[in-house]
Amino acid sequence: MDASAVNGPTGGGSPEGEGGQGAPGPETGGTGFRRSAGSPRGEARKRDLLERVTDDLAANGLVDFSLRRAARAAGTTHKVLLYHFEGAEDLLRQAVGRLRDRRIAQALAAASGPPDRSLAERVRQVWQVLVEEEPGLSRVLDQAMGLAMYDRERYGGLSRYASGQYLPVLASFCPPRWPEPRRLEVAEMILATLRGFLLERSASGDDAGVAAGLEALLRALDREEAADGG
Repeated sequence: MDASAVNGPTGGGSPEGEGGQGAPGPETGGTGFRRSAGSPRGEARKRDLLERVTDDLAANGLVDFSLRRAARAAGTTHKVLLYHFEGAEDLLRQAVGRLRDRRIAQALAAASGPPDRSLAERVRQVWQVLVEEEPGLSRVLDQAMGLAMYDRERYGGLSRYASGQYLPVLASFCPPRWPEPRRLEVAEMILATLRGFLLERSASGDDAGVAAGLEALLRALDREEAADGG
């Protein structure tokens, strides 16, 4: 990733047609450009820009991501993006979050069904979604995790927000009789293990080994669910 481009340029004024012109005011957010005030029209414009950038990430990945590349993908200028977002890192975080939302929606659809389905059955369906999802989606989310590990101070939010998105979903698959702390503990175990499986599958290509590990996880979940949780 182009680190200099990620920071984005600074300068005064707001983009033409996106809130008027003039010197930076109290809503510049440190970029030198005025921030969107959150009007309905502004929020709709922001959502449209974010979707365009998200689609570009899904198609082309994070390599060489920059504010100017995002602007080209969105059909606008970097000044317009800096009017709606705090900077390239904020835009990247939100776009990656949108891609995770797509993954989560697919996982929820796969794991839905009769209320008597076991936790292990739901997790198996989620895993199927992960291994069968569109290659671009998987690639970008893997790259985002790698970027967070490479530079935790700058990009750690990419992984922190990921946990915040995934954990409530995984906890919702647990038996409702379980107290919340137990559901969160098991959700943490599932999340960490599936992340490890995805990494191993990508790094080694050992699908058979990962499949065996998944079966061990599912047996552990069956034992956990069979235990007295009430």
